[in-house]
Amino acid sequence: MYFPLFWDPTMILIIIGLIISGAASMYVQSTYSKFSEVKSQRGYTASDVCRQILDASNLQNVRLEGIRGNLTDHYNAQENVLRLSDATRTSTSVAAIGVAAHEAGHALQDRDNYGPLRLRAALVPVTNFGQTAAFPILILGMFLGEGGDMLITIGILLFSLTLLFQLVTLPVEFDASKRAIRILEEQSLLTREEIPQAKKVLNAAALTYIAAAIASFLSVMRLFLIFGGRRRH
Repeated sequence: MYFPLFWDPTMILIIIGLIISGAASMYVQSTYSKFSEVKSQRGYTASDVCRQILDASNLQNVRLEGIRGNLTDHYNAQENVLRLSDATRTSTSVAAIGVAAHEAGHALQDRDNYGPLRLRAALVPVTNFGQTAAFPILILGMFLGEGGDMLITIGILLFSLTLLFQLVTLPVEFDASKRAIRILEEQSLLTREEIPQAKKVLNAAALTYIAAAIASFLSVMRLFLIFGGRRRH
């Protein structure tokens, strides 16, 4: 039996997605490295800035912790904790402060019940299920021949949940960066010259989310091309 899920001419779409994602990742690493060399004139560490933003926003209850790795920074709404990576936490660079402020922006979204953030959290379990179940269902549908068309449709829909999650992620990340830049400016945590530099770091990071959405879209398009042709035949 021929399994087009694994290799056929439409694999070019997957390759294009991988190239786009790889290029975005390389760009964010390059941009972050560049502005990691630029030390903030205020002398604050990223951890200092993060705590100051949280406290000024009445989020004293949000714990600030460290986590191993590089650019592993994240805010966990369920645990009410914001974690800064080893590369970020004690750094006084413009890049690290921008990243820390971005994560604090997520905490502010949580405080404000920001709709897209709530929707993304709700999508996590169903997206995880979709990623796990999609391909077994698609393969089963292929074994059943014409009788498996309904299963194939369900498999594609489950797989498409990843694209939906990526699309919902975009406004969440863009808004967190917007909040971060505004707060850094309003609280004078960076100088006027440093604000555009931090913005460049966050804009570069945003490209990785755009690239992930494009890659997901191309993957879904590939499935439609494969199984659309199957129905015609």
